Amino acid sequence: MTQKLHRLFFSVLVCVVFVSAAFAQKWDTPGIDAAMNDAVKFWQTPGAAIVVVKDDQVIFIKGYGVRDVKTKEAVTPDTVFAIGSTTKAFVTGAMAMLVDDGKMNWDDPVRKHVSYFRLSDPLANDNVALRDIVTHRTGLVRHDLLWYASPWSREEIVRKIGFVPLSYGFRTNFQYQNIMFLTAGLAVGNAAGSNWEAFTQKRIFDPLGMKSASLSTTVAEKSPDHATPHQKRGANIDTMPWRNIDNVGPAGSINASVRDLTNWIRLHLNEGELDGKRLISAENVREMHTPQMVIRNEGRWQLFFPPTETSQLSYGLGWFINDYRGHKLVMHGGTIDGFRASIVLVPKAKLGVAVLANLNGTQMPEAACYNVVDLLLGLPKKDWNAGIAESAKQLEAETNKALMARLAAKKKDTKPSRELAAYVGSYEDAGYGKAEISLIDDSLVLSWSSFKTKLQHFHFDTFSPTEPRLLTEQVQFTLGADGEVNGLSFQGIQFKKKK
Repeated sequence: MTQKLHRLFFSVLVCVVFVSAAFAQKWDTPGIDAAMNDAVKFWQTPGAAIVVVKDDQVIFIKGYGVRDVKTKEAVTPDTVFAIGSTTKAFVTGAMAMLVDDGKMNWDDPVRKHVSYFRLSDPLANDNVALRDIVTHRTGLVRHDLLWYASPWSREEIVRKIGFVPLSYGFRTNFQYQNIMFLTAGLAVGNAAGSNWEAFTQKRIFDPLGMKSASLSTTVAEKSPDHATPHQKRGANIDTMPWRNIDNVGPAGSINASVRDLTNWIRLHLNEGELDGKRLISAENVREMHTPQMVIRNEGRWQLFFPPTETSQLSYGLGWFINDYRGHKLVMHGGTIDGFRASIVLVPKAKLGVAVLANLNGTQMPEAACYNVVDLLLGLPKKDWNAGIAESAKQLEAETNKALMARLAAKKKDTKPSRELAAYVGSYEDAGYGKAEISLIDDSLVLSWSSFKTKLQHFHFDTFSPTEPRLLTEQVQFTLGADGEVNGLSFQGIQFKKKK
């Protein structure tokens, strides 16, 4: 009997050891650490943080570099970064909860929830649904300067975009559009009987334990552990101010740490359930992760979805969806002044990675995510730092080529059709509002939104803004049959001169 008990005890012990070993499977955490160190160094990123979730467990979480190049304080897993457009999935997550609650439907007319919303095209205006505005298929291009650094409120911005002509046919092309996600956030608040911020805090942040997450820079900057945004200036890396984007909040205003994002990733990999509690129905998580709009993988998108490894790219509900080396990825990046973010999910492998960085315009988060995904899925190693950097270099060259072509087309020895004083006045557009042209020290000056910039004569009646944020734009004045200045074109919008 004693021998039998010994054998039984030994068998149980072996099983316990085996099960413990299975749960403590040794992932290549040194490899993850090396991948992050390489990425931070390659992209000259001041600070970054990563969290990796596998099989519902956090297998790696760490901060790298500094929160601020001046203070040299170290980044931790709890350092708060702006996460930019990865916010969009939180909007559709909130919508999914309201669909589950019976207070909203993906195909509801937008005006059912935002009464003053409209589109300038009659067909689009009659048919536009919530699903359309969160899949970037309304036909509107970005028009980001209606919100970026603008003085207008959320309602004013949504009302303004309703007067802007569509650039493409309704539901025919993918055109990334932040103001549509602002509208979706307003719809969430109205359907919930509160606002987007309150709903997100109560139904997402609190249940997920996202203790340091916030929805405005006014809160994030007060965090004792927050990153400072940075930008490259030649060979130097300098700090820059936080960009407050409360006026377009649902499109990208969330701030969070990688620790905050841990349970958000787990929630999606578990199809809406976390630690036995269901927050979103599995059906609606699958709907969010299902392709809704095909995207041509060209131009800037190739920086984030390497064409050598991606043959299908689409947009779900707040998520990009693509194939990658035999695996389906559900992912989204985020960009706002001085910050970059990337969240990548590999649903079938129960793998999720989030990387946050405090450097403007870098592709470091995407490169790091791809390198970590390759490592953990056992895929052939590729240097995504160098690969994506090369794509960025090519895209920059194409942009510069277009600017050089413009300069090459400049006609020499021309002058404006009229004396400069003739161009002075107020110009208006129903959507873009008022643009004022004044004459200061023998130079024309454009005042529009919060921008005030000197206009440098280019040729004929075309002028170039000197404001750095408007360098790709030009202002072209038009004359009527009577030879009087009657309008100007700016950002593709035709402003009419007030008489």
